[in-house]
Amino acid sequence: MPALAVEWLELAARWLHVVAGVVWIGTSFYFTGLDLGLREPEESDPDLEGELWEVHGGGFYRVSKYDVAPPRMPQELQWFKWEAYTTWLSGAALLVLVYYLGADAYLLGRDATIGATAGIAIAAGAVVGGWLAYEAVCRTPIVERPGTLAAIGLVAATAAAFLLSQVLSGRAAYIHVGAAIGTMMAANVFFVIIPAHRDLVDAVEEGREPDAARARDASRRSRHNNYLTLPVLFLMISNHYPVAYEHPQGWLILGALAALGGWIRHYFNLRHRGRDRPWILATAAIGFVAVALFAARGTGRGGPSGDLAGAGAGGDEAVAFEEVRAVIASRCATCHSADPVDELFDAPPAGIAFDTPEQIRSRAGKIYEVTVASRVMPLGNLTDMTEEERALVGRWARRVEAGR
Repeated sequence: MPALAVEWLELAARWLHVVAGVVWIGTSFYFTGLDLGLREPEESDPDLEGELWEVHGGGFYRVSKYDVAPPRMPQELQWFKWEAYTTWLSGAALLVLVYYLGADAYLLGRDATIGATAGIAIAAGAVVGGWLAYEAVCRTPIVERPGTLAAIGLVAATAAAFLLSQVLSGRAAYIHVGAAIGTMMAANVFFVIIPAHRDLVDAVEEGREPDAARARDASRRSRHNNYLTLPVLFLMISNHYPVAYEHPQGWLILGALAALGGWIRHYFNLRHRGRDRPWILATAAIGFVAVALFAARGTGRGGPSGDLAGAGAGGDEAVAFEEVRAVIASRCATCHSADPVDELFDAPPAGIAFDTPEQIRSRAGKIYEVTVASRVMPLGNLTDMTEEERALVGRWARRVEAGR
């Protein structure tokens, strides 16, 4: 398939994925807040569990929830499912377009000893296997202990990130842990929540008691999805931040940030119940700073003045620009050029080209960031950039940035 066609398909799939995800997560947040915020009905009605008054869009709303079901079904009933299905389907399309069709560049690690086919099998297997493992645990008594289940899930996600990073790129490891969580969430909707809702509707129409166990399980899975939203959002945007996924302990950073996401979500769920705990947000902020400091220690990037410290052997030794330009021409400009020679690209990625001295010098800091600090470039190191070349570029970039 032509590279330009793949790029447009990626754009369409990513756009759809973001829009569908916004709608899905938005409805999840709204209904969780609604459910937790229910208060005693102002008018006595034994069929009602609670109600909530809201103001929005220039008007007042009075929302009521039935304890089980209304005496009769309305003519029209709004279902919430395609948001989840569309998010998952578009995400699966992105995995294929970006990571599987571009396995050599995006999926495999720099020192991978396996081929693209094996890498794809491992990656896809991790997504399916993660969901199956989650489903198996949910069928045990552990599901009745949310704290224990959350701890098991966090350890499992962190371990999965570690194992995947041994054979896949750090970026791919993060995305596939996120894809596994997203698959769990979508499967909860498809296999548990919607079937329970259908049983509830059928029971009302047939005049029988609905299956209480299925209703409880659906409610429980909805809570799981709610707590997973912030961790999965972090993982979906993580490909923009090599400072996390390219860190030597990137798997540990993943686990820490996922835990912080769940912790922040817990704050909002408590607040919906009328229990404000601002110290939760404070501890989450402290935790985030601690993770950032840990990541900085791992890369030797302690701040603006230290970003280019330790750029390689040779200290402040001058480096001829022509030497650096030759390295960039052979290792970077195969893609980052007005006319890329790499068949994966019809145009320079992100519009960044290194065809002229001015284009190279103006991005010295960024070149250092991606080739020396995070080592995320060249993608998959397909152009075989050596350690000596990275050190050379690092020394040059340090002097350029110091002279700005």
